[in-house]
Parts: sequence; C-alpha cells; structure tokens
Amino acid sequence: MKFGYHGRYLRIDLSTRESRAVEIDPKRLDRFLGGAGLGTALLLEETSGCYDALGPEAPLIFVFSPLVGSPLTTSAKFSIVAKSPLTHRINDSLSSSHFAIAGKRTGFDAICLVGACPGPTALVIRNDTVMFEDAQDLWGLSSEQASERFRRQVGSSFRVAAIGPAGENGVRYATISNEGRHAGRGGLGAVMGSKRLKALAVSGDQLTEFAAPKELIAYSKNLSERSFGEATAKYRELGTVSNLLTFNRLGTLPTRNFQESSFSDAEAIAPESLSATRTRSSCAACTIGCEHIFAPQKDRSSPVRMEYENLYALGPMCGINDPEVILEASSYCDAAGIDTVSAGVCIAFAMECSERGLIEADGLSFGDGKKLLVLLQAIVSRETDLGDLLSQGVRAASRKIGQGSEEFAIHVKGLEFPGYDPRSLQTMALGFAVGARGADHNKSGAYQADFSPGVDRLNPGNRAAQMAVETEDEASIMDSLILCKFLRGVFEDRMSSMATMLELVTGANFNSESLKERAAGIVTAKKLFNIRQGWTAAEDTLPDRFFNLPVRGTPSDGAILNREVLRNQIQAYYSLRKWSPSGVPTEDALKRHELNWAT
Repeated sequence: MKFGYHGRYLRIDLSTRESRAVEIDPKRLDRFLGGAGLGTALLLEETSGCYDALGPEAPLIFVFSPLVGSPLTTSAKFSIVAKSPLTHRINDSLSSSHFAIAGKRTGFDAICLVGACPGPTALVIRNDTVMFEDAQDLWGLSSEQASERFRRQVGSSFRVAAIGPAGENGVRYATISNEGRHAGRGGLGAVMGSKRLKALAVSGDQLTEFAAPKELIAYSKNLSERSFGEATAKYRELGTVSNLLTFNRLGTLPTRNFQESSFSDAEAIAPESLSATRTRSSCAACTIGCEHIFAPQKDRSSPVRMEYENLYALGPMCGINDPEVILEASSYCDAAGIDTVSAGVCIAFAMECSERGLIEADGLSFGDGKKLLVLLQAIVSRETDLGDLLSQGVRAASRKIGQGSEEFAIHVKGLEFPGYDPRSLQTMALGFAVGARGADHNKSGAYQADFSPGVDRLNPGNRAAQMAVETEDEASIMDSLILCKFLRGVFEDRMSSMATMLELVTGANFNSESLKERAAGIVTAKKLFNIRQGWTAAEDTLPDRFFNLPVRGTPSDGAILNREVLRNQIQAYYSLRKWSPSGVPTEDALKRHELNWAT
C-alpha cells in the first residue's frame, strides 16, 4: 500500500549487532492492518515451533499502525508483540503517546528485536541508523529515571521506552514503560530484560502520506468534537477509577481474592474521596484526557497515575482500605516496572494461602497494607523465597504450593484476572475463557455485551457466543489500527467507522464486512501461534472458584458459573470461528483467512 505505511520493518539482531530493513508483503498489510494484527503476522513469520519466551531467539516486536501520525484522536499508540514468559502464549500489549509517533517516523512499520546483548545495553534508532550504547549506568534505575537520563544523552528529539528493575530481574509480569505509560500485561518487560536491553530510543523524519488528507482532516475534526460528548464524560471527569463504586453496587467488584464480590470499604478508597488532590492529563493526540493523577498525602510532589485496575488489584482484591497504601503501592509498581494487576492478584493469592495455613508468610493476611508493600519489593528483587515464587505468577505459584491452592489461583492460561467477576458478568466469562492472551477485558471486551439492553448478565444464554465473537472482533480491529477503546461509545457503527478511517488513510477499499473478516483472521492467527506453543482446548476454561463458590449479599446474589453451560458456549464460539470442536482452525478457516502459510 502506498499510503499510511512505510512497507517495511527493521530487524535487529542484538547478539551480532546486525540490522536490516525487511520488506513487508502487501498482502500482510491488507490482512493484518497494523498494531497487534501485523505484530501477530510478523511473530508467526519470525518463529517456528515452540520456543523459550526468554531465550535469545525470542522476538520482541514493536509495531505501529497506519493511523499513527494522522490527526485522528487517540491514534498515537503502538503495540508490543511477543511470546509471554508468564502464559507461554501470544501476548500483545499496547501503550501510547509520543513514542508511537517517533517510532513511526523512523521509516518503519515495526521494529523486531532478536538475540541478546552481552551486557546492559541501550539501543538508539534514528531513521536507518542503529547504535548500541552501554547502559551500565542505567541498570538498576526505575524505568522513568532511566528514560529521562538516556533521553538527555541522546537528545530531546528521541522518545524512550525502558524497563525497570523487575524487567532486569526477570519478573514474569514485568512491564515496558514510556513517558508514564506502560505496556503492562504479559511480562514483556522480562523479555526485554532477558535481552539485557534497558532502553530503546527512537527518532526520525520519515513521514507517511495519507490517501485523502483533506477528507481525513474533516473526519478527524468531527470525531474529536464527538469525543467530547456524553460517551466519554466519565473518563474526563474521574477516569476509569469511576468504575469502582458502580461495580461494587452491582456485586462485580472482586474482593479478597474473589471470595467476595463487593467491598464494604469501597467508599473510603473511591476516587471521589481523593478529588482534592487530583489533576488531569492525556496521551499525545488524544482529546479525551482520561488520565487522573493523585498526590499522596505522604509526598505531594510525587503524583501517581491511578486507573481502575490498579485500584482493584491493590485495594479490594487484597482487602486494603487505605487509599494512601494503594497510591504508594501503585507508584512503586510503576517505578519498578511490574503489572499492578498480576502483582495484586498474586499477593491476594498469597494472603489466602497464608490465612488457610498453606504457607508460612509471617502472618500475611488480607488488609495488611504494610506487608503488601514489603511483598511488592520482594517480588521485584526476587530475594526471598515467597517473593521469588510470586514473581513467577499465580499459576506457577499454585502449582508449587499445591494443597488445593489451584482452586483459588485466579488466572486463565497463566494471566491473572482483571477487576471483573465472571460469575456476575457471564458473557465476559466466556470471553475470558477463550481469549488467546488469557483473562483479558481489553481483548474480548465482552462486558459491553453484559451491560447491553435486553441482556441478562447472569444468564446470557445462547447469545453469549455471538456476543463474545463480536466484541472480540471489534477489539482486534481497534488494537490493529490502533485506537483507544474509550472511543467505542462515540461510534454509531464501530466497524463501519473504522473502515472509513482506513479508507481515508490508506486509499484501499474497506467496509464493515471486510473488517469483520480481517478481525476473524487475526484471532485465528493468534490461535495458530498458540497451537505452535502447545495450546490445547483444556486451557479454555476458568478457575474452579467460579464454579464452586457463588456470589453472596449483592444484587448478583447466588451468581455462579455452570461447567456444562460454559462448555456449550465454548463449542458455540468455536463453531462461529469455523474451528473444530477441539478449538483448532479448520482447513476452511485457513483458506478463508489465507493462513495456510502460518500452520
């Protein structure tokens, strides 16, 4: 394609320090678009068979999209794609802001890193020039400290992505950070750390052209105006943390490791109670401004970006009712470079194990904020037995502890749960079970369906599979373009609107139906990668807790999952995807999506 793309990616071997430009087959761009979709295709091309996610041969791919650099609101995003060291399955993690714009201006649609550096290294890319810098002085610093110091060295035209100590130490849910944003889930910071790559700086002057620039500007202006409307009001006013009290009232707020579904102290930690210390910010090229930054009483000069997932995982999930502890814990996770969701779920699991007498953890129990803060540091450093165990994720920890702890290890495919109770959001339950990345509200998005008019969220019935497919398809396209999901409510017809954007940017013909086909192809391609890595249908399930323990004392009272119902929904989902009863794409599906090359 002439417009929106550079048509090539940069492949860098960190072991040999060789780099080369690789042309991207135009058919790949047409079928996989960009972002997570294109990253999936490149990962399939770069690998064969099962491999170690932390081995030097493991690719780590930064991917941009045709929309980056356009005036479309929320389009300054990028995806990082690799095999997850936490789940051993495909992982694409999104981040945003100026790094995406600077990365696209290098003249490449993606940057693929293979091999490993001999020692701590920082990488500098400007257009076609690649330089390796010693990063011994950056090693051990927080991601923000390292980014700021390295950017001063290379110049303000560069934008930097970096890892913190957690990535250096191989914590299986370490993050990659840039400008206070985080590619947070799945442990790709550990992949970067295994390559001994502390930081990546990008800059360039290679712009892409757009097929219909005047029409694109007009469309972008209209979209920006609509993004100020009611559909995004809650994000502007309080941000994602506004979900806390709503979910608490509905009985969908995971509490004390999902033993409960509402938190009696929710009001004490709600963002409304912290509004006096709150300021707002936004990502580059964004008109929504969902970032809400809170200043802890302990140190007003160290503001903390707070999202719903941080609040849930480090608050109710662990029984913590002190907002100052939650802010301090969230700030530490960001600085050290660990996923707050996985960290909170792992600690909640340890708290329950300790209360049940399954482990000796110095009296660790729900609600103990001091021990939570100490345990976070132990996870990052991996210097204690419990810290090292939890650094490997809740699935690995439960397998080692045993004694029935697997029943309440809250994960799918090794990825710890975000802040939604599947017993009271049962379309989302299906989306979590079949998700290629694991339990992931951003990839299935099926909670939209649970809250849709006419849907019984406790019993969606036969509609669940179709709704799960539709929301997963929408998320696949949004993650490939890449657009912020907070725009969902702005569009009257999401697929049609995104097709229009692609046409204005690339000049190619797209419509709602053709995007649905591409979405299904991307989802199927992810499945093919997972099959290479040893996936079986037995992984498409949910933790035993949700089948054995009902929700109590909320509007969702009595909600529980039924194994047979879920199995039937999964079979219906496979059928809609044109996969076999064992979840393997059929020959018809491979032909339909032009994926025979990926098997």
